[in-house]
Amino acid sequence: MPKMKTHSSLKGRFKITGTGKVTRYSSHKNHLLSHKSKRAKRNLKADHLMAPGDVRRLAQGLKQLK
Repeated sequence: MPKMKTHSSLKGRFKITGTGKVTRYSSHKNHLLSHKSKRAKRNLKADHLMAPGDVRRLAQGLKQLK
């Protein structure tokens, strides 16, 4: 039986914390930043936790999730 491989594009987009939660990067911070306020850009810096329903969907692509 062949092994289930990790979906390569997901490896760089999501990280698993020590407690098993999944973090994602926030969107809207790559370009067109000149018109955004400093406060908005500062708030976009932080990584966010994925919702539990989305984590279940990701489990197929990330083989390290159980």
